[in-house]
Amino acid sequence: MKYFQSSVCVVILAFSFIACGNGGKVSFVRAGGDTLCMKYAENLRVVRYSDYTVAVLRNPWDTLKTLRTYVLVDRQDSLPERMPENAMVVRIPLERCMVYSSVHCSLFNELGALRRIAGICGLEYMNVPEIKEGCRNGSIVDCGNSLNPDVERIIDLHPDAILLSPFENNDGYGKLGKLGIPLVECADYMEISPLGRAEWMRFYGLLTGTSGRADSLFREVEKEYLRIKELAARSEKRPTVISDLKYGSVWYISGGGSTTGKLFADAGADYVFSDVKNSGSVPMAFETVFDKGQLADCWLIKYNHPEDKTYRALAAEYAPYSRFQAFRERRIYGCNTYRIPYYEETPFHPDRLLKDMVKIFHPELLGDYQTRYFMKLEE
Repeated sequence: MKYFQSSVCVVILAFSFIACGNGGKVSFVRAGGDTLCMKYAENLRVVRYSDYTVAVLRNPWDTLKTLRTYVLVDRQDSLPERMPENAMVVRIPLERCMVYSSVHCSLFNELGALRRIAGICGLEYMNVPEIKEGCRNGSIVDCGNSLNPDVERIIDLHPDAILLSPFENNDGYGKLGKLGIPLVECADYMEISPLGRAEWMRFYGLLTGTSGRADSLFREVEKEYLRIKELAARSEKRPTVISDLKYGSVWYISGGGSTTGKLFADAGADYVFSDVKNSGSVPMAFETVFDKGQLADCWLIKYNHPEDKTYRALAAEYAPYSRFQAFRERRIYGCNTYRIPYYEETPFHPDRLLKDMVKIFHPELLGDYQTRYFMKLEE
């Protein structure tokens, strides 16, 4: 059976590698590799060979194409004679990398690979105490704003790779793309399932020489997520839920096909926008959201502020919020990302977020469990 599963993975992977890559050219992949099967991640394929590992990132905006092909070569080994066409070589394990995202800094810390981070961007958005301390004591270099990084500092840093989040129709990352430094595009955020994104930790384990820890951690996350999901499925009631707040003149709602929409479903709730099949955010007018969500049983919000929101503050911010049933019946739960590491933890720990949601929607199922991210709003 194991041989059969491995063979199926190799066949599937072979077809994925045939897809047109950068510039529309076909990538070469050597036969005989050991495929690392992904159970949930749709945009990542990995094959290990005796002398290198190939990681192919599918373009999430055009799934018939490849976003990037990486050849991971041990820094002690010489380069192999034949490699996939248009591939970017990354020497592993990384020793002095630069990381743009607080999410990935947090994961590196959990994998025991924090010492491999030599530089970061966007310090003001970093909610990782060890990173802030590193920038204070000089062991980590702050290279400025992620949208306009200090290229001179990056050159002086001599990183062996730069980990950043890709975006659609990018221009090659401007000056950054011309430095000759491998750019590792962290496309995990484009996965459309909670466990799909979490599974990317296995790729980051390969980059940092912590594969054993990453694989073990993912198995723990998967096991707990599925356990909590099965627990929620036992409940006969399914409360309705809305999320987030108006931003400026619009309300960005998560599509029903997004990770948030799937988390609500797995937590045993009926998301009022589950019929919106988008996997990303959709801007809507307040009136549209109110029409669909005014009678929702629960309301989950996220915000970033030195002080926790209250019902009084929410009504003062925008009076029509008080017209929602969840407001009137005091069933709003808030997550203050100013002090709670929601964005740092939940992408690779959807099990923790799912547990919070089940506690909110079905409190009888989790006994004395105290929520980690979302708390009831005070008056």
